[in-house]
Amino acid sequence: MTATGDPALDADALDAAFAETMRRTGASIGALYLLAPDGNLLRLDALSGVPVEFASPWTRVPLASPAPVADAVREDRLVWIGSQEEMVRCYPRTALALPYPLALVAAPVTGARRWGSLLLMWPATRPPYMTQRERGNISSSCRRLARLLEESAERGGAAVRRERPRAVSAGTGRRQASPEPAVADYVERLPGGSCALDLEGRITYVSSGACELLGREAGQLLGTLPWQSVRWLDDPTYEDRYRTAVISREPVSFTACRPPNHWLDIHLYPDASGISARIVPTGGAYAPPSPAPRRSTQTVAPARAGRLYQLTHLAVGLTEVVGVQDVVDLVADQIMPAFGAQGLVLSTAEAGRLRITGHRGYPAETIRRLDGLPLDTTFTPAGQALGSGIPAFFANPEEMRRTYPEAPLISGKKAWAFLPLIISSRPVGVCILSYDSPHEFPAEERAVMTSLAGLIAQAFDRARLYDVKHELANGLQQALLPRGLPTLDGLRVAARYLPATRGMEIGGDFYDLIRLGDSADAAAAVIGDVQGHNVAAAALMGQVRTAVHAHATLGAPPDQVLDRTNRLLTDLAPDLFTSCLYAHLDLARGRVSLASAGHPPPLLRLADGDTRAVVVPPGPLLGVDPDAVFPLVEIPLTRGMLLALYTDGLVETPGIDLEDAITRLAQHLADADDRDLDGLIDTVLSKAETTVQRLDDVALLVLQCE
Repeated sequence: MTATGDPALDADALDAAFAETMRRTGASIGALYLLAPDGNLLRLDALSGVPVEFASPWTRVPLASPAPVADAVREDRLVWIGSQEEMVRCYPRTALALPYPLALVAAPVTGARRWGSLLLMWPATRPPYMTQRERGNISSSCRRLARLLEESAERGGAAVRRERPRAVSAGTGRRQASPEPAVADYVERLPGGSCALDLEGRITYVSSGACELLGREAGQLLGTLPWQSVRWLDDPTYEDRYRTAVISREPVSFTACRPPNHWLDIHLYPDASGISARIVPTGGAYAPPSPAPRRSTQTVAPARAGRLYQLTHLAVGLTEVVGVQDVVDLVADQIMPAFGAQGLVLSTAEAGRLRITGHRGYPAETIRRLDGLPLDTTFTPAGQALGSGIPAFFANPEEMRRTYPEAPLISGKKAWAFLPLIISSRPVGVCILSYDSPHEFPAEERAVMTSLAGLIAQAFDRARLYDVKHELANGLQQALLPRGLPTLDGLRVAARYLPATRGMEIGGDFYDLIRLGDSADAAAAVIGDVQGHNVAAAALMGQVRTAVHAHATLGAPPDQVLDRTNRLLTDLAPDLFTSCLYAHLDLARGRVSLASAGHPPPLLRLADGDTRAVVVPPGPLLGVDPDAVFPLVEIPLTRGMLLALYTDGLVETPGIDLEDAITRLAQHLADADDRDLDGLIDTVLSKAETTVQRLDDVALLVLQCE
């Protein structure tokens, strides 16, 4: 029976361990990500050193995304980035959305299972390397966090996973509720103005000199954000300077104009507890040394810098999606949380109707009623928004009910944003974000949503085209591979084909098992690999497989089958080369004859478990030399013997010797359970690490004599 623990105590213990890790490592910023229950998404659980609002673009990180926290978990390794230059080189998407000088490490939080990732950041002033002792401290801290999570899970404390990220104080800063009178007098005597901001950006102290220079009273400034209480500071450039200071922990300065023409130098000095600011007239006699190049600014349309970074981050993400489902997942996992939405409907315009291609936050019955509505529907604003190309925003059910009385009753939502997806005046579809409670849409948010809709439209259209091509290519691939393998008495057979995960997921690898003659005691096993993994490779693969099949059924021996196929390909001059391994199995005589055209050697596993590569002297690749000779090798076919034919995608890895890779594959084959050949293939493929990312196609054909 599982005991029930106190979730609050579990969370407090986890936060304490997280804060202790930051203190021990001296990190200025820390974040703890935990895997979602489905194991495909990392959710930000705890954050320290910066406001939670800063992390809004990264509260959810798909495990497959090219990001340090995702790589640390997916590859179970510590990811160290020592500089912004290294970040740009290794993680350009992250560097674009996090353009600050810093160093960071992402480490997997792993115990009995994978829990998530720990992210730590330092100012760029730290050494651009990490010592073994530092690595050991971080690894031990991750193990401690994993133990706490496991203990919480054992006590039934799954509630440690918070719905929203929690700000955790590392306790490294110097905090003071109010300055002593002597300190206040000292600050007042300084020329210019002084003020203090916390890490959230709110003003916690302001001198009379600062009030005079800013043109506001202390009561109008304390507890506020400068870009909200001082209107002429409402510029994303100024907020960006503050963000730079908080994240980099380095002094920053800039020049701002107080209307009509009073220029002020503002110097920011950050630490772990907040920011001290000095404000002096530009060119004044008492201006402090500038810690960073001054930047004068021009008037721009006010917009929150956080929104701009968010838009940049999401835009980069949309450029990396591949299929339609990828677009749906990115919108649901990143764009919905960015705007606080609880519902999503993504529809495409097809044959005069709106077909729902993805949704979140709606019951199935509602989706069935909304799917397939005509483009000119008056049931919801979707058709009108798509036809006019103008977004529609409804802050509450009453606004919706005035024009579309039935819509609020069907969806159950309380606020909606209908964003038409338009490309070059061509309607692609519509993206609907909805809310469970009334939601105002400020002009800034509407502008960002509208801009984002254009990016979604581009990504959505590319994804639809990719899916069509992928479906066509996959259909071609499946048509060229055998639909099933023949059954022969005394022979067990299993096979698997895996396309490359890059490109169109189609290639030139093939396999076949051919019954020879009318008897059931002879068969030919063939495996081959056409250069490349595209439509041309697949088409040539079909020709090679047909040629081999035709010559095999005529009863030619293996060397002659390869010779005749080679002459055919030489005449065709396809500009693509093909490797091939052909095995003739004579079950009556108990013999196997093999010939190879530049193909990796087959693996032989005997009944006693002894496994090794069969030495088959390879001839040249097919289609190279019309007079090529393919040596013939014959080995015994004994009871319990297992023969594995494979393509080079299973063994070729950059930086690893091919013979070493074949030896390792032989060991995997020797260790696998042969009672179920399909299960044996699953084991071999998983140990060969070909189930996630594959640079090349993989084909594997396994035969066992009973």
